[in-house]
Amino acid sequence: MTTETTYFATTARGFEEMLKAELEQITSGQCKVAQGGVHFTTDQTGMYKALLHSRLASRILLPLISTKIFSDSDLYASIVSYDWVKLVDARDTFFVDFNGTNSEIRHTQFGAMRVKDGIVDYFERKGFARPSVDKISPDIRIHVYLDRENVIVSLDLSGDALHLRGYREDTGKAPLRETLAAAIILRSGWEKGTPLVDPMCGSGTLLIEAAQMQANIAAQINRQKWGFDFWKGHQPAVWQAVWQEAKDLQNSTEKSPLANFFGFDLDHRVLAKAKQNAENAGVADLIQWQQGDVSALKNPVPDQIGTVVCNPPYGERLGTTPALIALYSVFGQRLKQQFAGWNASIFSGEPDLLNCLRLRSSRQFKAKNGPLDCVQKNYSISERKVSEQEELKFEQNGQVAQDFANRLTKNIKKIEKWAKQQGLEAYRLYDADLPEYNLAVDRYGDHIVVQEYAAPKNIDENKARQRLLDAVSATLYVTGVETNKLVLKVRQKQKGTNQYEKLANKGEYFYVEEYGAKLWVNLTDYLDTGLFLDHRLTRKMVGEMAKGKTFLNLFAYTGSATIHAALNGAKSTTTVDMSNTYLNWAEQNLELNDLSLRTNRLIQSDCLQWLAECRERFEVIFVDPPTFSNSKRMENSWDVQRDHIELMRKLKRILTQDGTIVFSNNKRGFKMDLERLAELGLSAENITKKTLPLDFERNPHIHNCWIIKNVA
Repeated sequence: MTTETTYFATTARGFEEMLKAELEQITSGQCKVAQGGVHFTTDQTGMYKALLHSRLASRILLPLISTKIFSDSDLYASIVSYDWVKLVDARDTFFVDFNGTNSEIRHTQFGAMRVKDGIVDYFERKGFARPSVDKISPDIRIHVYLDRENVIVSLDLSGDALHLRGYREDTGKAPLRETLAAAIILRSGWEKGTPLVDPMCGSGTLLIEAAQMQANIAAQINRQKWGFDFWKGHQPAVWQAVWQEAKDLQNSTEKSPLANFFGFDLDHRVLAKAKQNAENAGVADLIQWQQGDVSALKNPVPDQIGTVVCNPPYGERLGTTPALIALYSVFGQRLKQQFAGWNASIFSGEPDLLNCLRLRSSRQFKAKNGPLDCVQKNYSISERKVSEQEELKFEQNGQVAQDFANRLTKNIKKIEKWAKQQGLEAYRLYDADLPEYNLAVDRYGDHIVVQEYAAPKNIDENKARQRLLDAVSATLYVTGVETNKLVLKVRQKQKGTNQYEKLANKGEYFYVEEYGAKLWVNLTDYLDTGLFLDHRLTRKMVGEMAKGKTFLNLFAYTGSATIHAALNGAKSTTTVDMSNTYLNWAEQNLELNDLSLRTNRLIQSDCLQWLAECRERFEVIFVDPPTFSNSKRMENSWDVQRDHIELMRKLKRILTQDGTIVFSNNKRGFKMDLERLAELGLSAENITKKTLPLDFERNPHIHNCWIIKNVA
């Protein structure tokens, strides 16, 4: 009669019930679910089978000590009193994995040290040589779990964690653990013998795990080293019989004459790794690999019904998602067009991105991928095939931000025709036209920028996020822009800092045309792009006013107004800004338009300080200061409402008697102090309405603009 023992198999949280079912099938023993694993009772043959065949267990432990402790001394006493010589030899190296803390043992390293001390002292007291600790490749692993005052000390029969199958030589980015991949396959609803397709297979782990299941290849058949190798209770003959039985089953399993596992990936280097991994796992003949983009995905076996399983990329930061939104949207289209009647199971760390598939899930499961909370959703794809023509059309069923899409389509018809007539390549297509879609959409040549305005605090964050994802998805459809040419920005009110905040350092510049001027823009590195679109008419007007005259551009940013003035034949231009970055940008704009630096000066300085020291006079002055700034390079903070009269006083000193100041700013509710302005001998005319272009007519308060002259 064989002796039965109770073991404990650990697994990732959420997989306990699945592991219980698996162990019942493998061992035919009694199993009981616990947090983080399963207790199972079986004989030694069943234990060896569990180690060899389980695809879900992380480790399999043999409990040795279960007791209560109230101090580190209690822990030490329980270890030093255990009869370790019955278990292991003093010559064996060992390592202690310690998990958990309590009020007395506050650090796992301290707990592991006390256990190590107890084991070493036990052998020394028995007259044996002092055992050695090996952190890298120990002969024996001792696993300790501490929960409040309860401690369980176990022998780790696995050795290295069981997710390490041994077939993966290399992986792509963010690889799935083999145990997680197996769980995804088991939850997907895939049935052995039916086709399985992974359209973004990476290093192939999902397909390899499934192919091994179909081929009856034990999960650990190729493992060379085990945690039980130096255990005195190990029975080599029993183990060999279990291993041979698994090998015989594998060899007797009929190989499919046609490989019915299909892996696709865009990166040929990752595919090469996947092929090698499959070779190592013994399933190379079952899987077909093909390089290809998911946007061109085709069903490799359209005459059969199977399952699509996938772990597509997902970003932790919203700024990384425009391409992902497009990816998931296109993926959903291809599923409906190519895999009618199939099942699909998609695993992702972004539930909102799964919504972009436009499929209704039948089941869903929660899981962890490392520290990330993830979800797996299963779908039954409609048997009605979506035609190629339907696939290319924007969905008109109200699922994808339909109100927003309709408004954007309407705006495009109106604005793009006008922009072409005006010779404009940068303009606004949508500006919070609908309250529920609080964002702006701008076109810059063949690029699109979507700027989200920060949602009010009373709006649910998840709802706002989903609306943004839907709007980006709709924008991609309506505009037809390539996914890598859509940029998403979240715009928030700047508090206490200069408005031109650095966001990235990609250095991706291209130019757009505006009334004949060529202007460099950068859509990714800064909150702003290098070109304020709402000031377009103001720049045109200033340029025409500057013909044959001396021109000054203060707070010049990237010098776009200077370009218009110079191209219109200004006698000379002077461009002043505090930022070297933007002055360099202005210089590149001059060079792009073949304008000489000899007649177009660039000066890096605090504008207010420069004004105080300036000894020249100008006929046309354009000044567009920030609403607020407290840059460290300025002597004092700047507030346009508070300080505009002092600015005008300084400007009057360098303005010719018949000269003109064009003053604009973007402060909502700005009020010109006309009384104090008159005291300076200046008059002001509000020309804001004249400077609002067609694409900004809906937002009359986006800026204000004034013509200021000396009183006659």
